Amino acid sequence: MAELILFNKPFQVLSQFTDPGAATEGQPRATLADWIHIPQIYPAGRLDYDSEGLLLLTGNGALQHRIASPARHTPKTYWVQVEGDVTAGAVQKLAAGVTLKDGPTKPAQARRIQAPEVWPRIPPIRSRDTIPTSWLELTITEGRNRQVRRMTAAVGFPTLRLIRYRIGDWSLEGLGPGEYRTTHVNLPAAPPRRKRPTPSRASRKPRRARRS
Repeated sequence: MAELILFNKPFQVLSQFTDPGAATEGQPRATLADWIHIPQIYPAGRLDYDSEGLLLLTGNGALQHRIASPARHTPKTYWVQVEGDVTAGAVQKLAAGVTLKDGPTKPAQARRIQAPEVWPRIPPIRSRDTIPTSWLELTITEGRNRQVRRMTAAVGFPTLRLIRYRIGDWSLEGLGPGEYRTTHVNLPAAPPRRKRPTPSRASRKPRRARRS
């Protein structure tokens, strides 16, 4: 059994335990160390500084690889608040895949949703009286840099707030910002190594006699 930490990362918190730019940029940014005091655990994947929601952490290397490896195509579900009244056509484009600078995205699950009951963001998003906002639920199986933000911008609706709600079988249900809970994952046993058969004496090749 491997221990897994489910953490609801607040807005503007680094997904690591130290701030590498603190020495040169003056005011250090908030890190995981401000919220979690469990030794020898590491994030399985990443979540941008200006994004919120579910971040998984573990000290088990096999579990970390299982969650974060792009080859496993682990689905990740996001709640996305976008600028504007998102259209059905934009949702269809997101689901079919959009072309970004680093190539087309894979098909995704996308739908418009009512505003979810979530905690207020601090600081709040920018609001304009003349421009409405709307919410999307988007599930992707890729992990490109800032992918969701680039996808919504590509269809004409910039992201204002991004919350990761689910990774695979785990969600942030019941977790407020800055809260975490611990669960355990049953990892499959590693297959035993095959032993190389020892050749019998009859099958051994005779050594050549050394010439004097």
